[in-house]
Amino acid sequence: MKYAQRSQRRQQLAKAFILLAFALFIAHLTKTGALHYYIAPKMEPWIRYSAIPLAIMSLCLACQALSNKDAAACGCEHHPSTSRLKNAAAYTLFLFPLLLGMILPDYALGSMAADQKGMQLTSPVLNSEHLNDIFISPDKYNEEFTELAKKLYSAEIIEVKPEIYSETIGAIELFKDKFKGKTVKLSGFVYNDPSLDHEREFIVGRFLVQCCTADAYPFGVVVNSDQPLPRFQQDAWIEVQGTLQTKILNEKEIIAITADELREVPRPDTPYVYPNDHPLEAWE
Repeated sequence: MKYAQRSQRRQQLAKAFILLAFALFIAHLTKTGALHYYIAPKMEPWIRYSAIPLAIMSLCLACQALSNKDAAACGCEHHPSTSRLKNAAAYTLFLFPLLLGMILPDYALGSMAADQKGMQLTSPVLNSEHLNDIFISPDKYNEEFTELAKKLYSAEIIEVKPEIYSETIGAIELFKDKFKGKTVKLSGFVYNDPSLDHEREFIVGRFLVQCCTADAYPFGVVVNSDQPLPRFQQDAWIEVQGTLQTKILNEKEIIAITADELREVPRPDTPYVYPNDHPLEAWE
């Protein structure tokens, strides 16, 4: 019986340590400003303040383990497994990702992740149903895209703002024929797709994050030129200004930018883009 009690207290201390480690890791990410590398802004407050209850639960478990009191006097409590192998496997599931988070540097997703997920050259906020129905019976979502497209078209230079990055690309793509010849300016990381002519074409990409980086969606726009383009390193951040065109790639018509101006820029503090429920307000 005493062995079982000692085993239970050791496991309570182990759980307290894991909870405290997660609380400290979240506090570290918050202090260093690296939390946005992992989750979307709308989730940040929930994760940031979760460190407080995690620390409280850790303290409660530690006090219970050190108080030499049984958790239940009726003898009906569920005792944890006494198998060291099972316990080690269970705790490793929590400690391993925590250890990776502490050891590996915090960095934004780039070309390597785009290779694994596959770079998309169509807007992630559109699908075939939208394209088929928009001119028949558009819902409020599609009407907002149409209104955004009107505002974009009236601009002398269409600046793809990070706040409505995917929505702007989506509106342009929806009416790609009408936007041919318009001047556009956007920024992103360089991605050299194997299917493109590397001397005259590359992709300017971004990651769209819905909730966290596990669901990050890489998408981008082809940048091309009749002349050889400057050689930018993979994952370099650039700003491009040029003329909107279309091209056929893999039997699909996509938007492309014929570059007029290209320059390397610093990577922004927040490299990802996020869905915006009010793109018209953000544009204004």
